[in-house]
Amino acid sequence: MKIVTISGTKNTGKTTLVTLIVSELVKRGYQVGTIKHTHHDFDLEGKDTFKHQKAGAELVVGSGENTFFSINEKFELKKILKKIKCIKELDFVVIEGFKFENYPKISTTEEKDDFTITNVDVFKISPEEVISLADLIEKRTYGLISDNDCGNCGYETCQEMAQNIIKGNITEEKCKMKKLNELELFIDDKMIPLNPFVQDILKRSIMGMISTLKTDNTENQEKVELLIRNGKSNKK
Repeated sequence: MKIVTISGTKNTGKTTLVTLIVSELVKRGYQVGTIKHTHHDFDLEGKDTFKHQKAGAELVVGSGENTFFSINEKFELKKILKKIKCIKELDFVVIEGFKFENYPKISTTEEKDDFTITNVDVFKISPEEVISLADLIEKRTYGLISDNDCGNCGYETCQEMAQNIIKGNITEEKCKMKKLNELELFIDDKMIPLNPFVQDILKRSIMGMISTLKTDNTENQEKVELLIRNGKSNKK
């Protein structure tokens, strides 16, 4: 799952650019998700789910033709991305806003920092430029980075590696830990890289224990999830 951020000041075409990029990536056969930074409530006042939340529900789920979650809590972007990764397998996530986060970004203004791929004038962009933009996104974006600075890529830090991906000097394949994704470990939403030996030990141990349980054949399952709560309950 690769991540790209569309940043810029108000009324500079951020939402328009998001829709153009999403459409082009979908045309290429990718599964795409979006996140929007907003200062407004997502749920509409007067709707039943709004009433549920106002009554004190911490989590409200709307389920029908579409499913949406409304949680009475502000999440950091990294936590949102991790939850999306657990819910849905996506190729790209296009983010509107969150311009101070260290993910590859396309700016709709002249603002630029170490994570800016390029700057775009949305009001003058042509269909050909959208195609070129999608090409850049394919080549110069990356997914969640552990920030454990293992050094196996040849760079001192993960952020240094990330900035070289953005510049086009390397691709995400340079990250050796990215290739070892058969088993992923998150501790309090921080991704912990696991070398092949540790992955093999953990997988064999967990799958071996699961095989003794009265459950469906796990060999044909695409994904097995395990959550360990290591602490006191928050229940009062």
